[in-house]
Amino acid sequence: MSKLLESKKALITGGSRGIGRDMVLSFAKQGADVAFTYRSNKEMAEAVAKEAEQHGIKVMAIQSDASNYEAAEALIKEVAEGLGRIDILVNNAGITKDNLMLRMTEDMWDAVINVNLKSVFNLTKHVMRTMLKQRSGSIINVGSVVGVFGNAGQANYAASKAGIIGFSKSIAKEVGSRGIRCNVLAPGFIATDMTDELDEDTIKAYEASIPLKALGQPQQVSDAAVFLGSDMSTYITGQVISVCGGMNI
Repeated sequence: MSKLLESKKALITGGSRGIGRDMVLSFAKQGADVAFTYRSNKEMAEAVAKEAEQHGIKVMAIQSDASNYEAAEALIKEVAEGLGRIDILVNNAGITKDNLMLRMTEDMWDAVINVNLKSVFNLTKHVMRTMLKQRSGSIINVGSVVGVFGNAGQANYAASKAGIIGFSKSIAKEVGSRGIRCNVLAPGFIATDMTDELDEDTIKAYEASIPLKALGQPQQVSDAAVFLGSDMSTYITGQVISVCGGMNI
């Protein structure tokens, strides 16, 4: 039985935990050689790499800061040389620093914009030469439903994710004629280590607001990423695909 990403080469930022970790494992299971980045926890990254390698594919775990322009350039070069090409780029690195606007500091704003939005520019900018030469590629930017309808206490996060949507639609128009696609995945409330910190009443309130009445699972976001990276989605570009249980209805 053929795999959806057989022979594909993928780079996923922020791949050592949460949704990114599940994407690394899902891509590996579907036959892709995978490079992924992590910020600091080498032990966690090595565990993910070891698990992914069990699917018989090549894995590269690279410590890198996606928000740093020069580091992103070096990363793309290392991955292109290590894997031979880059068919799929998943810009997944992201952080939150939530607070109401009256209490939000400039540092909180800058940190979220740099990691969540500038990193997307950095990686897309530097992967472009490789993908243009190939005349093919799928860029998948991980946004959020918060970037579509906003959220109190998350003005910085919402702005970064809304920026990703505008950026992605622009890139789709710029390079579509060269066979390069660019789409956004917009997860809703997904059960990760971040939601594990929430109390039971808060989780129940979130679930009650979702038409499907449950938090999403990382695998459900990864399944959508596999689809966008595969040849099943070759006529889809410039789109925002919400994986949110109907929150955006």
